[in-house]
Amino acid sequence: MCGSSLEIPALNALALHSLTLLLDEKERLFAHSVTLDRDGFHRGVASPKRTIIALLGLHRLAESGETPPFDIRLMDDAIWADTSWVRSLGDLGLLTWFTAECEPERLRGLFHEFDFANALIKYADGRQAQTKGLARFLAGIAHARLACPGTFLDLTDVAADTYHLLEDNQGEGGIFGHAASPGFLERTYCKRFGTFSDQIYAIYALTTFARAFHLEEPLACALSCGNSMRALQGELGQWWFLYDNRTCRVVRRYPVLTLHQGGTAPVGLLTLGEATGQDFHGPVCKGLSWIAGANELGQDLRNLDQTLIWDSLAQGSGVVRFLDAALSFMNITNGQRNTSLRVRYSARPDHFGWLLYAFGGHGLPRSS
Repeated sequence: MCGSSLEIPALNALALHSLTLLLDEKERLFAHSVTLDRDGFHRGVASPKRTIIALLGLHRLAESGETPPFDIRLMDDAIWADTSWVRSLGDLGLLTWFTAECEPERLRGLFHEFDFANALIKYADGRQAQTKGLARFLAGIAHARLACPGTFLDLTDVAADTYHLLEDNQGEGGIFGHAASPGFLERTYCKRFGTFSDQIYAIYALTTFARAFHLEEPLACALSCGNSMRALQGELGQWWFLYDNRTCRVVRRYPVLTLHQGGTAPVGLLTLGEATGQDFHGPVCKGLSWIAGANELGQDLRNLDQTLIWDSLAQGSGVVRFLDAALSFMNITNGQRNTSLRVRYSARPDHFGWLLYAFGGHGLPRSS
């Protein structure tokens, strides 16, 4: 897809190996993250939320005919054994998305356990109209409808309400703010500025919502955001961290996360391209090439010895981070400042889950 140096099946294999280092066998879940320091690797606590994303990718890989080195069924059961971790609208959206894609027979029980009709007011991220939470919830509802067109529960009204809240967060140039109704002190900031995660989850949710409910208008919103992200992508393929929806520009560049470069960006943009006929393969490939060494440091973030992909490039000191944010906000460039950049030597399962969700259909490398 992106040239011989970036064979997608090999990237899938690396993601799969990375997940083996993150598995908590006792909990039958993946750890929140793993970090490397001078004392070696340190694995975090088990994370049901990040495990769900990893499982979405593993199921997609299994659909290609591959056999992942995990007992996916046991891990699915572990997710359902305790759903007390669902504490936000976004959490409920992820669980719905996972259920619809991987275990649609459980949807009836899910709708019985959770109050979907009042979810927008029950959870804080719903009341605050946080873009990422709204998008994950809308994507979950859309996948539930696609999995069971004659669903056990009519979700049309709550889907429409979620869509309109999400639409209200979008600026004229296509960029989404982080939230519409946060606390008083954060209100101006959150309405105006949105992270890359806000943009890409909104793109995916609107595209999937349009497909599930046979609508055209959400696709236009998604495409407007997608085109803005493409125009603002860094010269080396970076998906920057924070955006201004009034001026349609980047206001904070770092950290640049491999989660976005090789995970969420391909998921959102390739889905949008498939639905609209627009070609986003070029920007996606540039993002992947950034991971493979075409970045500011010229360093391959794929650690083939440890079979991991490192987390990000970030600025080392708090002073440098503050200066970069301040200058970016004033639209003043301070160059790449490569000497201040550091590799963050950690890894997280949701990165590898989204990577496999985007590319798992291509399978694993074939033996010669």
